[in-house]
Amino acid sequence: MARYVGPKDRLSRRQGFDLFNAGSKLTRLGVPPGVHGPKGLRLGSQYGKQLREKQKVKRMYGVLEKQFRSYVSQALKQKGNTGEALLSLLERRLDNVVYRLRLAPSRPAARQLVSHRHVLVDGKKVNIPSYQVSEGETITLTQKALEIPVVKQLLKSDDSKLKYPSWIVKKGPVGKIIASPKREDVPESINEQDIVEFYSR
Repeated sequence: MARYVGPKDRLSRRQGFDLFNAGSKLTRLGVPPGVHGPKGLRLGSQYGKQLREKQKVKRMYGVLEKQFRSYVSQALKQKGNTGEALLSLLERRLDNVVYRLRLAPSRPAARQLVSHRHVLVDGKKVNIPSYQVSEGETITLTQKALEIPVVKQLLKSDDSKLKYPSWIVKKGPVGKIIASPKREDVPESINEQDIVEFYSR
């Protein structure tokens, strides 16, 4: 179960986008990493633009290249829009669902909860972050996880004032998948067509 363990702020600065929901902890977002600073910015080609978009989404969801390529292959085999199928596969990852349910402050934190066997799917512990949730499944946390300070703080939020994706419903620490994710349910700025074109070369 490989994952990126290097400096994350560096990746966000390279993309000019807060990839890991660091918020105010992330400084100098407008300055690219490296000794050359702003001089490192160049007008990119179409290939470079597609590459940056692919890297952004891959890192945002915490997926390495081999697994991301596998998601693209699966999306290409599905009927309909390939880009939307790809985003649906990424959204239905268990770690992302835990993040979307606001049971964790970020995707890396959600991945850690899953890996440490704190997440229950239909009452059974699942420790695979890439597990694809299905319609009708219920997701919640173990009693031990509910005692984690950051989780307790998130659960104190007023759910009525928060907007959740239309494909999930939440009541307290319990979430249920009621449909497949749609393109409009992804709030981040993503150009999925660039990603499909990158792998279609």
